[in-house]
Amino acid sequence: MPEIEGLDTFKGKSYPTGHWPPDGVDFMGQRVGIIGTGSSGIQSIPIIAAQAEHLFVFQRTPNFSVPAWNSPLDADTARDWPANRAAYRLTARSSVFGLLVPRGEQSALEVSPEERQRAYEARWQRGGLGLPSAFADLLLSKEANDSAAEFVRSKIRGIVRDPAVAEALLPNGYPLGAKRMCVDTGYYETFNRPNVTLVDARTEPVEEVTSAGLRTVSAEYVLDSLVFATGFDAMTGALLKMDIRGRDGGSLREKWTEGPRTYLGIMIAGFPNLFTITGPGSPSVLSNMIVSIEQHVDWIADCLAYLGERGHARIEATADAEAGWVAHVNEVANMTLFPLANSWYVGANVPGKPRVFMPYIGGVGIYRQICDGVAAKGYEGFSFGA
Repeated sequence: MPEIEGLDTFKGKSYPTGHWPPDGVDFMGQRVGIIGTGSSGIQSIPIIAAQAEHLFVFQRTPNFSVPAWNSPLDADTARDWPANRAAYRLTARSSVFGLLVPRGEQSALEVSPEERQRAYEARWQRGGLGLPSAFADLLLSKEANDSAAEFVRSKIRGIVRDPAVAEALLPNGYPLGAKRMCVDTGYYETFNRPNVTLVDARTEPVEEVTSAGLRTVSAEYVLDSLVFATGFDAMTGALLKMDIRGRDGGSLREKWTEGPRTYLGIMIAGFPNLFTITGPGSPSVLSNMIVSIEQHVDWIADCLAYLGERGHARIEATADAEAGWVAHVNEVANMTLFPLANSWYVGANVPGKPRVFMPYIGGVGIYRQICDGVAAKGYEGFSFGA
């Protein structure tokens, strides 16, 4: 939840997107405010707008969003998937992001503007998260990235009819893909509806929640319901809430005071036998999570079998291996454009959270090779005992 004055005074209904009522919410005839335009907000806003009498969208940071184009599978695709499932799974496991998205091999700067435009348009029409993979250097070169970012901004200008609203929705100041890319169904079109108002919190900051609604520096908005699409304490929040204790009672929260430290994103020095599935320091949220979860579960299962065969009851990452992996994760991240954005990848959405780039951006396939190599060397970087 955001730190806003007066949160407990609101007399209407409040709905954090992370704790949505299982039976759903009917906003019919209501004046609704939503705070946040990340993935949860962008997916919620078109649906709420179709029900509400009026929807007020309080936006601080515009995000890059691309269309999903969800639709029924055609007959050829429906036949192709089961016939080639094993090959597709193998391709996903060895890819950069764990996805079956073709990755361009050229630099965006090596081709003509017309060819770039065609490549971006093809990805836009295909839908989903393929745009940052249109060329090999979109997440490495600011100049190359600018061309893709401007393509999305031109799409927004073409969809949103009010030029002032379109301008407020344009993402600027950070590279495309450096914050979580959003995928939507009719998001930008929603701002053409007469019952939707965009409130730009950069020029009209939110001051407080009142009993009747929400007050900014220039107006008070009377609301029946407030939706908080303000994200999560990603990658570390769930682990730290458990108050995990390691060797000699040391707490994980204390160890991670300056940011998370792991070996391979799987284990933590000082915390024997604690395996973290897709923890910080692994591809995790920068990948197809199902592919990454499966890779960790398979690796851990093999590791447990190895321990059992040798009569070991304890495994723990060494401090040296952990320090080396943390340095590698940061080195790889700094080769990309990701650190240029104040994203939840670096904990920027949680007040007081250390600013550390948490996931491993080296790629799902390369990461799998590294983990397999560690195992092949007798679980190099780990200590064993009784």
